[in-house]
Amino acid sequence: MRIRVILLVLAIGSLILVSFMLPLALLLRTFAANSAVAAATIRAQFVAPLLTTRPQGGLRAFVEGFNQRHAQEPVTIFWPDGKEFGAKAPVSRGVLLARKRTRSFSERARGGVAIFVAVAGIGPQHRTAVIRTFVPNSLLRRGVAHAWLLLGLVAIGLLTMASVVAVLLTRTLVRPLRNVAVAADQLAQGDLTARAPVDGPPEIRQVSNGLNRLAARIGELLAHERETLADLSHRLRTPLTALRIDAESLSDDEEVLTRVIGDVDAMTRTLNEIIVEARRPTAEGSGATCDAVAVVRDRTAYWGALAEDQERWVSVEIPPSSLPVRVAEQDLVACVDILLENVFAHTPEGTAFSVRASARTAGGAWIVVSDSGPGFSDPDPARRGQSSGGSTGLGLDIARRIAESSGGTLTLGRSPDGGSAVTIGLGAAARRPRGPRRHMKTRRLRVRSEEADEQLIGPPERFWAGGY
Repeated sequence: MRIRVILLVLAIGSLILVSFMLPLALLLRTFAANSAVAAATIRAQFVAPLLTTRPQGGLRAFVEGFNQRHAQEPVTIFWPDGKEFGAKAPVSRGVLLARKRTRSFSERARGGVAIFVAVAGIGPQHRTAVIRTFVPNSLLRRGVAHAWLLLGLVAIGLLTMASVVAVLLTRTLVRPLRNVAVAADQLAQGDLTARAPVDGPPEIRQVSNGLNRLAARIGELLAHERETLADLSHRLRTPLTALRIDAESLSDDEEVLTRVIGDVDAMTRTLNEIIVEARRPTAEGSGATCDAVAVVRDRTAYWGALAEDQERWVSVEIPPSSLPVRVAEQDLVACVDILLENVFAHTPEGTAFSVRASARTAGGAWIVVSDSGPGFSDPDPARRGQSSGGSTGLGLDIARRIAESSGGTLTLGRSPDGGSAVTIGLGAAARRPRGPRRHMKTRRLRVRSEEADEQLIGPPERFWAGGY
């Protein structure tokens, strides 16, 4: 915008200067030529009275001295009897015309302008003599180049001043617009506290006020939505409390009682995390990071117990080193839980599945969850609210939004076994994440490696679980 305004000012200034300077330059050239011709005419008329008052001998000496002083504008006197005094010049048509009509005039000649002054009453017969003087082009244009140079310098100075004024003017326009753009970018990145400074021209101040009001209104709506979600989640505590009381009344089987109470506690903790997450401002998670390897290892271990109960063969492949990704840990936990829960919810018991985590070339991680089940029956299973399995239809859409918020993608396809495959790409973390936290109670998972059956405590590069 700044360059366009400066170019516009220069274009308009150039047109104005050309419209004024060009006629002025031509006028200066004409004025210089007229001044030179007028000066030569005056000198010729100064000689005219001498033709009738001085003898020819004295007049010849005077003309020769005059021509020495004005060598560039020589004077020639044509007497009626054909004699010539002064500089040599041919008897041209102008000389004959001035003698015939007894009048003075000037005309263009080769290399300049010739001036003819007729002097009547010469001799007893009152005949007419002609005084001719010549003004060369060098005198006709004397000072014109210097004047044009001054005009050019004045034009350049005016254009420079116009450019400076245009720069100052565009600065008052561009700086407020840049501030508005920065505030809009901050709002787009989730910083709802960003505000645009209200300065600049009235129109830009109006835009800034509108953007600030919009940001405030968005913050109010999001705060209301978070509080509403937290309130709705809090209402679930009452049935959970009743469920815990009923579970504590079970006394026949101590193992079942412990398991049920543990699941209720885990659900309570999950509900608390939902309330905290619902009340969390949007901008807090914009710079969150976590280790994708640790999260995948933790969640597969948690779901591995259920896989063992349903006799599912599980293949887990994770790298030995960490994979920092630009996702909050609780968000990635929810994302992996959604993918694994879909496997258990939409495939028959005994269906094998695999989980694989690997590094992306551009940074970040790939997480692939595939199974050997029937595959996706819906043509667009990630569409929000659409589900053919009797669920809410929100799981894959939530996973997609988590992946896209990190700068990644979610892709649906088919596994090599003919089942479904979900691939999530996660963006690279800007800083190294902290170690993972344990959100839920997990059970020790027995795993079987390719070499031998053993208890695995550390994270292997690849292992199988379940299938007993």
